[in-house]
Amino acid sequence: MGHPEALSSVARDRAGTVRLVVILGALAAFAPLSFDMYLPAFPALATDFDTSASAIQLSLTACLVGVAAGQLVFGSLSDARGRRGPLLVGLAVYTVASALCALAPDAVTLAGLRFAQGVAAGAAVVASRAVVRDLHSGTAAARFFSSLMLVNGLAPVLAPSIGSAVLEVTTWEGIFLVLAATGVLLFAAVALGLPETLPRERRREAGLRRMLAGFGEPLRDRWFVGHALAQGFAVSAVFAYIAGSSFVLQDVYGLSPRTFGLVFGLNGIGILACSQLNRLLLRRARPRQILLVGLAGSAGAGVCVLAAVAADAPLGLVLAPLFVGVATIGIVMPNATALALTNHPHVAGSASALIGTTQFAIAAVVAPLVGIAGRDTALPLGIALAVLGTAALVTGLVVPRRPVVAP
Repeated sequence: MGHPEALSSVARDRAGTVRLVVILGALAAFAPLSFDMYLPAFPALATDFDTSASAIQLSLTACLVGVAAGQLVFGSLSDARGRRGPLLVGLAVYTVASALCALAPDAVTLAGLRFAQGVAAGAAVVASRAVVRDLHSGTAAARFFSSLMLVNGLAPVLAPSIGSAVLEVTTWEGIFLVLAATGVLLFAAVALGLPETLPRERRREAGLRRMLAGFGEPLRDRWFVGHALAQGFAVSAVFAYIAGSSFVLQDVYGLSPRTFGLVFGLNGIGILACSQLNRLLLRRARPRQILLVGLAGSAGAGVCVLAAVAADAPLGLVLAPLFVGVATIGIVMPNATALALTNHPHVAGSASALIGTTQFAIAAVVAPLVGIAGRDTALPLGIALAVLGTAALVTGLVVPRRPVVAP
């Protein structure tokens, strides 16, 4: 399965490419699906556990921290052991942790189980990027990452609506059982349909020393660090929206869970649209040029959201820039990921882990802050979107130097 000729055949064969896009897109969507599906249940969880909004958002933070830690572990393992083995282990653990979340008796236990769930989901996030870098680089990688977003972009579109639908027929526990079932399906898809893309001759030696070396190389590369940080800030702005939108749109602006799911899904459609616009733009411009346009859109939208909520503007004036800020991640992520991985094909797992850890670590800090002022104000969310969007743009502009290999 790991022979070079087999890999190039997979990359060329149309059916094989479609299969890879579907499986890798689903793996990339795994963590966002875990975050988004239970968002409509936040108010119900707060009521059932008799606790605050921030306490419930802590379970989201725990999952974010878990995904960040899990990527470091599984990223290094995938460079040493190949992509498939560590990924299958992660999917198995995720399935069990998801089922246990449905049995959580309180917010603290739920947060602990969500951490375990996040660690396991980290394997899927790492694999989805590392496999692409095994097969593609530069503009070709950016195009492939855009194709993945046709699948993983469905997570924010469908997950809240699925969560809302589950809540109409059962309780929040049912949401975690659906996630467990998703883990089973993905395990089967990987076991039957994903080839090994890292042949034995390209694998690194296992051990702590080699693991640290695998992380150290990209961290010494300003091109990598700049694009990883820019993506981290931009993605964290979306996570701030994920963490705060349920309370802001339902409690502050009075949307029902069903309407909230529709609004959330519309923003997800924006991500899909921008990701496919990115594929078209890549025919005429370089990934870095397009990335900077996306970062500028994200920063501008964040500032507009802050101005709208600070002025107590009508909901429409909040939703419009919110849509732009969320949608532009469909431009930012494919290009920033491809650019960051340009110089590091032989440690793609470790480099991929650092990209993901950066964004999830920043998001883990930000997520509980958007609820710090309670459930009756949207101002913390507006501040988070403006600050993170601006930080992403500034970092993307000033940090990177020229790459070793021009994309």
